[in-house]
Amino acid sequence: MANPLEELIQSASAIAKGMGVTFKEMMSPTVTENYPDEPPKFEERFRGVHVLQRDENGLEKCVACFLCAAACPSNCIYIEAAENTETVRISGGERYAKVYNIDYNRCIFCGYCVEACPTDAITHGHGFEVSSYNTSTLIKRKEDMLVPFPTRVDPTIVAHEAEEVAAH
Repeated sequence: MANPLEELIQSASAIAKGMGVTFKEMMSPTVTENYPDEPPKFEERFRGVHVLQRDENGLEKCVACFLCAAACPSNCIYIEAAENTETVRISGGERYAKVYNIDYNRCIFCGYCVEACPTDAITHGHGFEVSSYNTSTLIKRKEDMLVPFPTRVDPTIVAHEAEEVAAH
């Protein structure tokens, strides 16, 4: 049986240690985010909404390999592939993603899709405002996630090529 005096000293020591932590936090400055007025500050590793990347020539990096969809534990990625032709080139590979959808009703932002992508086509951005009262707006299409064209690439040429693909 333990000595009651030792138990009392241990209890008092634990209370003093806990109160020390409390007083230390009380004296530290308060950090407040002014969210609606100022953009929040994110860590580099923050996993926001997905972004589909382009290469330096403006071509899509996604080659429709389906590895991201296979790695997704919540099965929220849907891809339809199409073939590139000699006249119309959408991506650098043989195929491109004609349809690329992510259902944010199901996405758990685990990052497995980003890790699985061999071409670094899909990344996590810093977008975080994806809430909605209508669940149909949470299905993001390729056009919603694709980064804009680089400044030195003429988007009308690539858009014209994409229209030719849709016509065939």
